[in-house]
Amino acid sequence: MLLSLDKTDTRPLHEQVAGAVRRAIAEGECRPGDRLPSARDLSEAMDVNVNTVLRALRELRDEGLLDFRRGRGVTVAEDAGRGSAVLIRVRELVAEAARLGYSRTDLIDMIRGLP
Repeated sequence: MLLSLDKTDTRPLHEQVAGAVRRAIAEGECRPGDRLPSARDLSEAMDVNVNTVLRALRELRDEGLLDFRRGRGVTVAEDAGRGSAVLIRVRELVAEAARLGYSRTDLIDMIRGLP
């Protein structure tokens, strides 16, 4: 798994790391059941602190994209592929809306108003 960060991105590093893993899952580079490299290996590959990587991995675990198993490391959750593409699009929509001056509440109101 080849992950890299955009040095010009202003988002916090843990969000960038989580985004890179999300993209790898969404694009099929990491499939359900695949084991991820260790947090230390990921931190070295992306040139970030290991604690930053661990924070990103915990966030992805909480979203249901990753499973933490003692003795097996971190693996992609069995149902990760289903929701990850939608989640990526939602995050992109929220970011674009914010760029245009819309709040999350504005987006929710717009979605509720759809037929």
